[in-house]
Amino acid sequence: MHRRGDVTDDAMSAPPPDKRRRIIDAAVSVFAQHGFYTAKVSEIAREAGVADGTIYLYFKNKEDILIQVFIDAMDEILRRQEAALADIVDPAERLRVFIRVHFDAVAESRAMAEVITVELRQSSKFMRNTDMKQFGHYLAIIARILDDGMREGVFTPGRDARPIARAIFGAIDELALEWAMRHRGMPPAEACKAATDLFLSGLLARPSVAAPGPSIELQGEPR
Repeated sequence: MHRRGDVTDDAMSAPPPDKRRRIIDAAVSVFAQHGFYTAKVSEIAREAGVADGTIYLYFKNKEDILIQVFIDAMDEILRRQEAALADIVDPAERLRVFIRVHFDAVAESRAMAEVITVELRQSSKFMRNTDMKQFGHYLAIIARILDDGMREGVFTPGRDARPIARAIFGAIDELALEWAMRHRGMPPAEACKAATDLFLSGLLARPSVAAPGPSIELQGEPR
């Protein structure tokens, strides 16, 4: 029997609240509302419910918070993509699922979509100094789908998958940007279908059509 004030084993073993996660989520909200450059660390701390100094236990500065927002977001979307694609063999279906998972993630949080598609682009320091390996891995997933499709004859062969992968990402990223920024435009579900139909219409291999041969006059056919 525990007396009032006793610390139970369960309480001692319970993990502390994830302050880092709270700070990241608060930063996404503050950056989306005020923009990265005008946002203040104190605003992020207030949104997260922590003291200003607590921020610096987890992050070097405001730029570091933005970098970690990007890294965490990419780690999560990569995890989702790999899980969703794990059991799918057909390259065309893999591309459909990849685009759907991307837009599903966008639709979950307009604030996150705005930070990833807008605020990061405006930070030249971020683009210069950040290790973009997660983004490279994301493009590599698309390129691998394209290479597999060309090798299997599902997609038209003889193309370089790398620029096509960048074009696909650029298109879906631009559609996400329009939705996040304008609060109008094509909803993510419709954008997903439009993008998928467009890409597959250009990628899918088409059976070659034999050239018409000379006309053959059938016996008994009227002249």
